[in-house]
Amino acid sequence: MSEKLLLIDTDCGIDDAQAIMMALAVPRVKVLGITCCFGNASVEDVCQNVLRVLSVCEKTQIPVFRGAAGPLVGTPDLPISHFGTDGLGDVFEDRDSERWKTPIQTEHAVNSMIRLVSENTGQVSVVALGPLTNLALAVRLDPSFPQKLKNLFIMGGNMEGKGNRTVCGEFNFVMDPESAYIVLEEFLCPTYIASWEFTCRHKLSWDYFDEWINQDTAAARFMKKITSKCWAYSRDTVTSKDVVFGPGFVSYDSYAMAAAIDISVVTGSMECAVRVELQGAVCRGMMALDLCDKLKKQHHVFVMKECDIGKFSQLLMGALRQPCKA
Repeated sequence: MSEKLLLIDTDCGIDDAQAIMMALAVPRVKVLGITCCFGNASVEDVCQNVLRVLSVCEKTQIPVFRGAAGPLVGTPDLPISHFGTDGLGDVFEDRDSERWKTPIQTEHAVNSMIRLVSENTGQVSVVALGPLTNLALAVRLDPSFPQKLKNLFIMGGNMEGKGNRTVCGEFNFVMDPESAYIVLEEFLCPTYIASWEFTCRHKLSWDYFDEWINQDTAAARFMKKITSKCWAYSRDTVTSKDVVFGPGFVSYDSYAMAAAIDISVVTGSMECAVRVELQGAVCRGMMALDLCDKLKKQHHVFVMKECDIGKFSQLLMGALRQPCKA
């Protein structure tokens, strides 16, 4: 099977870390670089979080780039407490250490995206795990950027108007609605979206989670540590996910990553036009599905609906069986 080239754009919180580890654990996947964006934490913390993950998995040769510190419009809505103020559960004492600052590349994330994709035209899959600001900036700097991609996988948005950040909006899109709008209007490459509702409907059991983090590996011990004080990983805490979809463990960003690694993980999807709502007190940032072709858009995306949970759980379990020697 041929090597898959991935470029990961992330606002690295705990679920992003899980998704990144999934990619690092698959031998036939080559991660060209990881670009960072504000979201679960400040972009500075996000860069440090990515470097921690790469260090644990012994993949520090992968370059990390600092990107957007805020949305296209307005100021970033930070700090976010979902995964702790640093995005990784507030369990590390060496936050802001030079150890985690010096390895960050000097090239801006958006410039690196354009360069890496141009060097590998038609071969790179971008996996977007956070607000889409870096991608929106990339198409503004290079309008031909999307057509150079092999495809785009997004964790974000919603398909039924159910929200987690707002009443109708999913976190990644609500954090920068204008960027989400631009990407879904102007990226005409094959695009696959793992919405919030899709991920929640394919949750795993808390027994699986316990087995997962108790593997005898460095990556599993790292994951056990960063989830240990995080209320989002406490089965006793009732979240919006639990209210709407019932209790269980959801590794949100990992669903988009699994699809990028092996598209057969997605066993059902809707092909349709979508648009991100930019107006309204309740619906700003919501992704609307045009199932009746009222928008008359030529470009359609694939909105994931069904998942092979067996394949997905195997990929996720393998994510913590690291470091893997080449």
